Amino acid sequence: MASFYGVSGRNLQYQYKDFLSDFKAWNQKSHSKKWLLFPENIGKRLSIDETSLSNGELYTILTNKSGKGRKGTIVAMVAGTKAETVIAIIEKIPLKQRNLVQEITLDMAGNMGLIAKKCFSNATRVTDRFHVQKLAIEALQEIRIKYRWEAIDQENDAFEKAKKSKTNFESKTLSNGDTLKQLLARSRYFLYKNKSKWTESQTERAALVFELYPDIQKGYNLAQELRGIFENTTHKVIAFAKLAKWHEKVNQSEFKSFGTISRTIINHYQTILNYFDNRSTNASAESFNAKIKAFRSRFRGVRNVEFFLFRLTNIYA
Repeated sequence: MASFYGVSGRNLQYQYKDFLSDFKAWNQKSHSKKWLLFPENIGKRLSIDETSLSNGELYTILTNKSGKGRKGTIVAMVAGTKAETVIAIIEKIPLKQRNLVQEITLDMAGNMGLIAKKCFSNATRVTDRFHVQKLAIEALQEIRIKYRWEAIDQENDAFEKAKKSKTNFESKTLSNGDTLKQLLARSRYFLYKNKSKWTESQTERAALVFELYPDIQKGYNLAQELRGIFENTTHKVIAFAKLAKWHEKVNQSEFKSFGTISRTIINHYQTILNYFDNRSTNASAESFNAKIKAFRSRFRGVRNVEFFLFRLTNIYA
């Protein structure tokens, strides 16, 4: 706008902040860096998550799902992620209003669980299924990375051996044109996806990886089976039975990384199973975090954090 009218962008920004907007009269200005609270936005179904506003500084953000990422979405924003700090701010909302909350979705972080339990004692806590699935994918990638390092070591050994014997070294290529090292590096992408969404080259690459590394195929099947439980099961009791069978397969696989996930799921069993009541996730919170990041990029160069928060809450609170 400043360039359109041929005026200084910085001057226009100052004029807007100091004279055209209501920033100076904002009733949350004095504490906005530490916390923001909008009790009127509380609803029956909430999400709690953390987000980075600037320089990696984290804020805990409580949102109302019915706001759908528009006006009325933000219930609270608190600097930091310490449970006691966030609880102290959210408890400023009258207990009568907080007791109206029926459900709150969150990740598996202990601090988020404590905040939800203390502040919304009547609400059902639901662990976000996508965080659970992400752990399984990370465990699968850990297996792939282990084999990739082994392939790099083997190639280095072969290169050094050829150098000592003064012979030429050439990396062996597979039928799809990849070297073993490249195959394992490029396999990263298709392992995130269901095989129905693989491209032709990814299908070819997957066949080679699974033939050469059966453990990767076994890990992929475990990750996809866990995903399938969340996607295709509608009843909590059936989900419980399927997860029990999945745990048994994990035990038989003897994969340490998947064993860790199995234990994590067991420790959060009840809140994970609560997903199957209403199939609620933290997707709305993740989507809102993306909106905040996009909004922040438009304010690049604005050093006044309070003014940034003022503009943000004008739109979303």
